[in-house]
Amino acid sequence: MRVQIRYFASVREIVGLSQESHDLPETVRTVGQARDWLRAQGGRYALALAAGKPLRMACNQVMCEGDTPLSPGCEVAFFPPVTGG
Repeated sequence: MRVQIRYFASVREIVGLSQESHDLPETVRTVGQARDWLRAQGGRYALALAAGKPLRMACNQVMCEGDTPLSPGCEVAFFPPVTGG
């Protein structure tokens, strides 16, 4: 399933991108699983999306939890708990 991933604030700074698209494996069905899959890619993703790091998540611009289901073409966003302008 292809999804759009967006990164904000310090997450964007670590990953080095504001957005990208990924074809996720069939086993990745939730926002939390997408975070886990990205983290498993290593390097900058492992650092930005670390398991113990507090992050907020959104799916299609709605705040969500890790168990929120993904759908083809959806937009997933990761950002720190507090962001500023």
